[in-house]
Amino acid sequence: MRKTNIQPWTKDWEVAYDQEKKLLKEILIDNLVDIYHIGSTSVPAIGYAKPIIDILIVVKEIEKVDRYNEALRKVGYDPKGENGIAGRRYFPKGKQARTHHVHIFQVGNDNIQAHLDFKMYLMAHPEDAKAYGVLKLKLAGQFPEDHHMYQEGKQEFLSELVEKAKSWGANR
Repeated sequence: MRKTNIQPWTKDWEVAYDQEKKLLKEILIDNLVDIYHIGSTSVPAIGYAKPIIDILIVVKEIEKVDRYNEALRKVGYDPKGENGIAGRRYFPKGKQARTHHVHIFQVGNDNIQAHLDFKMYLMAHPEDAKAYGVLKLKLAGQFPEDHHMYQEGKQEFLSELVEKAKSWGANR
């Protein structure tokens, strides 16, 4: 079972993202539209996060992503296909000690804007971001050996944030 590892926010996560962005751009160059740092490591105001860099990649054609599986394996990524989200390609890196999660969607997929709105909402609402970080820290303390319970514990708050971000994004 994966442990819940929450750490204080650090600029090192931005550096790690920038390094990985260059690597991923080289691999996906022919199909790449854009690439973004998302998730808690991309929002300093959250204050705490699992030290896993979430990367959102937008491509021209999602079906062509499977052609890059071997190149991505060579740099440590594990192709997981859609992994429960239709229209996505998901690639974790680092096995049990994960360092990165790559989420790839085709241009026009609604999940792209949802992820970007969530990040932008938290950047624009640091009080909500901080409350999310405090919750993460509290739950990690309660469930250090049970990642499932940690995830379950933050789900209601996270769902509320997602709805706020969706509404905020639609009104911008």
